[in-house]
Amino acid sequence: MSDQLRPRASLRTAVVWEVLKDALDHQVKATGRDALDVLDTGGGTGNFAVPVARLGHRVTVVDPSPNALFALERRAAEAGVADRVRGVQGDIHGLFEVVERGGFDTVLCHGVLEYVDDPAEGVRNAVEALHPSGALSLLAAGLGGAVLARALAGHFTEARQALTDPAGRWGAGDPVPRRYTAEQLTELVSAADVEVGAVHGVRVFADLVPGVLVDTEPGAMDALLKLEAAAAELPAFHSVATQLHVLGTKRA
Repeated sequence: MSDQLRPRASLRTAVVWEVLKDALDHQVKATGRDALDVLDTGGGTGNFAVPVARLGHRVTVVDPSPNALFALERRAAEAGVADRVRGVQGDIHGLFEVVERGGFDTVLCHGVLEYVDDPAEGVRNAVEALHPSGALSLLAAGLGGAVLARALAGHFTEARQALTDPAGRWGAGDPVPRRYTAEQLTELVSAADVEVGAVHGVRVFADLVPGVLVDTEPGAMDALLKLEAAAAELPAFHSVATQLHVLGTKRA
């Protein structure tokens, strides 16, 4: 698939992008509209927003960083979709100071819940921004992946700390404020009146495989991408994924 249809076919984005693109295609068919209104909370420089706009949809990116929004504007212009991408400064807690409630067909909440003070409120706001039957795409750091990574690096005490810490942190130097299990994320989403459609484990193997192997072994990248896609929906692998993706639909 070309870069015009998804972000660079990387191990970090491929699984989520395929799921998201399918969800957008489904909404196009369900609504009968070729162009959807998409909100990307914490969308930063447009890793997802610009490819979504390339599909013909209108995307509003809300992000607290002026530098990220400047980079988003430049990126959208270079991609020829500046007329379909709008960046506004704000965050998930003050979301309705900058966008309207119920104004979007799809909301992306990727890499946000790790950093907010009140994750439940963050999810509720994301859902309140949706039309009835709109789709929520939520991506957050997974607890199990962090525990496994610390253990395989020989940091066994830190691995145990992450496993037992309420926020899933391995120590004071941990750059991620909060991590989740699949059960915690689905509970947050369900409590916000969203019907969970699918849960995916993201980067199940990618962060454990030596980069030199992927870069030098012929066909390794493609094979690893296919392996990630095959494992993503299997619950057995959710507990060791670096990230967890939840796709759901707002209850009408």
